[in-house]
Amino acid sequence: MRIRIVDAFTDRPFAGNPAGVLLLDAFPDDIWLQNVALEVNHAETAFAHPLHEDDEADWALRWFTPASEVAMCGHATLATAHVLHTTGAHEGPVRFATRSGVLVATPAEDGSVTLDFPTAPLTPVDLPEGVAEALGAEPRTAFDTGPQVGDLLVEVADERTVHTLRPDLKALGAHSERGLIATARADDPTRGYDFVSRCFFPNVGIDEDPVTGSAHTALAPYWSERLGRTALTGLQASPRCGLVRTELRGGRTLLSGRAVTVIEGDLLV
Repeated sequence: MRIRIVDAFTDRPFAGNPAGVLLLDAFPDDIWLQNVALEVNHAETAFAHPLHEDDEADWALRWFTPASEVAMCGHATLATAHVLHTTGAHEGPVRFATRSGVLVATPAEDGSVTLDFPTAPLTPVDLPEGVAEALGAEPRTAFDTGPQVGDLLVEVADERTVHTLRPDLKALGAHSERGLIATARADDPTRGYDFVSRCFFPNVGIDEDPVTGSAHTALAPYWSERLGRTALTGLQASPRCGLVRTELRGGRTLLSGRAVTVIEGDLLV
């Protein structure tokens, strides 16, 4: 069967967030799916198969990190939509049946894809004891992002602080279900982005996620309220780096970006 590695939320190879993508006839057992994700060893590997008699969705979609299955993943959904459209396996908007409900991915003429995801609920919380020490910076605010995202979202002093974080990942893992999102307002919005972030997910086997679509379902409402605009662009300032365009639509968040297929081959199992 064909397997592809796709760099998502970027328009060039070796940037953004790489995801494995396999298009199947049906889902094999979970142990096989988990073993493939461990072998691929990227933040997520996406597995999809067509739904021929489903009125609500076109493809079933699941995502696995090297350590576990996750309830939501933006970059691997973008990567899967990119593969479907570039290979001709599906034309036009595609509806994915997932653990987070039906998620729609819509291609644009410029090659970008827009994902329609549920907006994460943000609940202010007291900063848990030990987070500042584990992160290596003193957060200004702290929010719980709800069960689908499962992160602690914190705002730090400025963009430079986000770039220079060197957290104690083992210590961070004690403070949320998946991990921690650190964010700050952009120092200079004329550079093409409104806010910056980095994401650390030690509890699902990902020390630092390069570009995280699901995190932006929390970052979008957080920064939209503070900046007074529903349409924003976020820079995820990991070493690979990537841009995510966001737009709030009621209880939904639109996430837009591009993707590039960098590897295609045969999975020989």
